[in-house]
Amino acid sequence: MNERVIELTEINPNDFFGAHNRTISILKTYFPKIKIVARGNKLKVYGDPEVLDEFELRLERLIKYFNKYNKLDENSIERILTSNGKEEEERKFGNNSDVLVHGVNGKVITPQTQNQRKMVALMQKNDLLFAVGPAGTGKTYTAVALAVKALKEKDVRRIILTRPAVESGENLGFLPGDLKEKLDPYMQPLYDGLRDMIPSEKLQAYIENGTIQIAPLAFMRGRTLDNAFVILDEAQNTTHAQMKMFLTRMGKHAKFVITGDPGQIDLPRKQVSGLKEALLALKSIDGVAQVYLDDKDVVRHRLVKKIIKAYKSIETE
Repeated sequence: MNERVIELTEINPNDFFGAHNRTISILKTYFPKIKIVARGNKLKVYGDPEVLDEFELRLERLIKYFNKYNKLDENSIERILTSNGKEEEERKFGNNSDVLVHGVNGKVITPQTQNQRKMVALMQKNDLLFAVGPAGTGKTYTAVALAVKALKEKDVRRIILTRPAVESGENLGFLPGDLKEKLDPYMQPLYDGLRDMIPSEKLQAYIENGTIQIAPLAFMRGRTLDNAFVILDEAQNTTHAQMKMFLTRMGKHAKFVITGDPGQIDLPRKQVSGLKEALLALKSIDGVAQVYLDDKDVVRHRLVKKIIKAYKSIETE
């Protein structure tokens, strides 16, 4: 009788195996000729080589499903164990092209508005996208979902999220803690999106091993960003020099999304926004796309749309 040890990496064994090792129990039902022993994040399996090969194949499909959908219920397990292959799995599970990411607790992340869908379409055809619009239009959230999708589908090896550390009209003063703790308040909107899309334990592992990097814009200087999906958020607060520096970080097999709201510039009054300059300078370059979101794309509280309209009326007077 042969023995194989299969290690589950970047997966919480408790979530994958389920309550009372439910997943293991179902596997034993479908593979009665092998012995399965679970120890932490490792599975020891004993049996004939041909049966072990089939077991590993089915287990790999279960892991792939779990990684994609962040859940594994009994019906899904049985469908995967009895399916004939990838085509059959996609037919049964559905292959909705509008879905960007299957998030935490089965949450389905899709573009909610016409301009968000335009973001998705433009990102498929271009390597650099400017997404511009007011607060609440889903610019950053959609960009993060596109990045997580690219990572899950192995189109990129890492996600890099950055923004300029400019205070929004407030003086935060001295912040206690280490560098990460000082910077976290600026990066919170990016964390919020990631927490919706990646289970906390896996997200933490990604951050610790550098698969996901969240850093202020100043930390991008001198780097070449290869095989990465890179998002520059709050780009209206970049200077000319910062925007030029960021844009020239693009390496091979990289995707860049730049989001911002020209109506919320927190730079000193005489400082020109690097975002406004870049939109003008790069508008005719092949491979660079721009999408403009507006109050019709607001997906927050219904009052946000009315607030944006009210401010637009006084700002244009």
